[in-house]
Amino acid sequence: MKTVNVHEAKTHLSRLLAAVESGEEVVIARAGRPVARLVGTDATARPRRELGPLRGRFTMPDDFDHWAQDEVSALFEGDDAAGAR
Repeated sequence: MKTVNVHEAKTHLSRLLAAVESGEEVVIARAGRPVARLVGTDATARPRRELGPLRGRFTMPDDFDHWAQDEVSALFEGDDAAGAR
């Protein structure tokens, strides 16, 4: 177990994290007294992501992506008549 002071920990945090990732424990001390311990985490402790969490909660109409060409053109050109349909 490696012990470093606060200043060294702030200066070399990336190196200390690399040491922790390789399995080493690092103790951070203030004025020679240990105040914190850096230890690695278990990579499998992350919650598993669920695919499709909203499946079955809403439906899409079959024609949701069907637009009349003239209606789309009118919408891009700012024609208010297309919005009134």
